[in-house]
Amino acid sequence: MTLASDIWAALPVKEFVTAKQRLSPLLTPAERCSLAAIMLEDVLAALAEANLAGILVNTLDPLATDLANGYGARVIAEGARSGHTGAVAALARSLSRDGRAGMLVLPGDIPRITAVEINTLIAARRAAPSFTIAPAHDKLGSNGVLCMPPEVIPLRFGDNSYFPHLDTARAHAIEPTVVPLSGFALDIDRPDDLRALLRAEPSMSTRTQRFLHRLGLS
Repeated sequence: MTLASDIWAALPVKEFVTAKQRLSPLLTPAERCSLAAIMLEDVLAALAEANLAGILVNTLDPLATDLANGYGARVIAEGARSGHTGAVAALARSLSRDGRAGMLVLPGDIPRITAVEINTLIAARRAAPSFTIAPAHDKLGSNGVLCMPPEVIPLRFGDNSYFPHLDTARAHAIEPTVVPLSGFALDIDRPDDLRALLRAEPSMSTRTQRFLHRLGLS
């Protein structure tokens, strides 16, 4: 496989013990912790098969660190408790210092992501400076962001980041490339997201779906 020209995946991963609070109506604290770890492994497995030069994870969580190491990822901790935006900024700085050509930012809670989708997003990029994005299903979140180079624009994440990211790119004289992809689109934050994942076909294709079925959710 020919690697993309020095594009690295960048994953900010918060500590599992505090993850997925909005799923508390359906899952216990221990189940939420397990879910966060299993979703991260689904994402890491897809990244490890994709056309990437490497994977960089920003976390202080011991289990997340072990999972990342198991998939050959580098792990940093700078800004790991600075929120999603702060952690991503630290990842971008690290990749820029290393002279990397590009950074693909994605969360650890999109378990239906595949190497094919990752490669599709990478292939859609334009020559640097460029900005490529895969939106969340609600067109509010930014679930896949490819920056060429890593600090090409300032990134700000949150519940409503997609259109602001488009505006920021254009303010920097970059026309964003938008690539809707179903695996990128489904991030698991709320009970309705879990139900959508359980309805998705094939219904047992990911570790996350199998875990939820073992819990008896439907």
